[in-house]
Amino acid sequence: MKAFLQRYCRNYGAVIGLLVLLAVLALAMLAPVFYQESPWLMVAEPLVKPFTDASMPFGTDMLGRDITAGMLYGARVSLLVGVISTAVALAVGVAVGAVAGYCGGRIDDALMRITEFFQTIPQLAMAVVIVAIFNPSIYSIVAAISVVSWPPVARLVRGEFLSLKQREFVQAAVVIGQKPVRIICTQILPNAMSPIIVSASFMVATAILTESALSFLGLGDRNMMSWGFMIGAARTMIREAWWMSVWPGVAILLTVLSINLIGEGLNDAMNPQLRRRGE
Repeated sequence: MKAFLQRYCRNYGAVIGLLVLLAVLALAMLAPVFYQESPWLMVAEPLVKPFTDASMPFGTDMLGRDITAGMLYGARVSLLVGVISTAVALAVGVAVGAVAGYCGGRIDDALMRITEFFQTIPQLAMAVVIVAIFNPSIYSIVAAISVVSWPPVARLVRGEFLSLKQREFVQAAVVIGQKPVRIICTQILPNAMSPIIVSASFMVATAILTESALSFLGLGDRNMMSWGFMIGAARTMIREAWWMSVWPGVAILLTVLSINLIGEGLNDAMNPQLRRRGE
């Protein structure tokens, strides 16, 4: 663990990304403390410019809603959707990839054909269709993002299993009579966790962008404030009130960038030999 932390800390970008993400998490958790009222409430005059009122540092929108409150509550939605949808996609992708890679043969072919079918459809288009079919809500958004996110994980896990199941320790487990489920869970999967964890970090960033795109298109949860909704609501006011779309956009940029930097840092820390080859 100590060696892992040392390798991670050598990547200054990853450290900065972690600090930024921790700050976003802290602000999201403390949103009800800073703003006890709903971010949907009209609390001041419309279109108050940024930094003219200390209580509303980022100004207000065309309805007099506090943009700062909206951003803090929007962070909760974006991070929640990103984490939960990634967890669901990982569960499905790891299960499909593990079974395909370990069993091989017709089972592998059938599962990979299903995976390829999902990959042939553009992710955002499929997510839009799924959310549009059901009532736009936090649940349908999480389900849609999970459905479009699991295929790359399945292919990644399958490749790792195809490689690892030929190793001596797996063959030894087969010889002594361990059941396939136990071999998958205790022998192969722990040794395949490194690329899965790195991939998960990038999936969270992609999920946040997808949720923002859906909310921008008007397919977000109407009961929850989100960054994508704020940008979508401000698109007709870009000339009169630039701050309405700039601040949520900067929040999305910093959050996604920080998660990507963390993913690169995890990749360097978990696969130091690859970094040395690259250097």
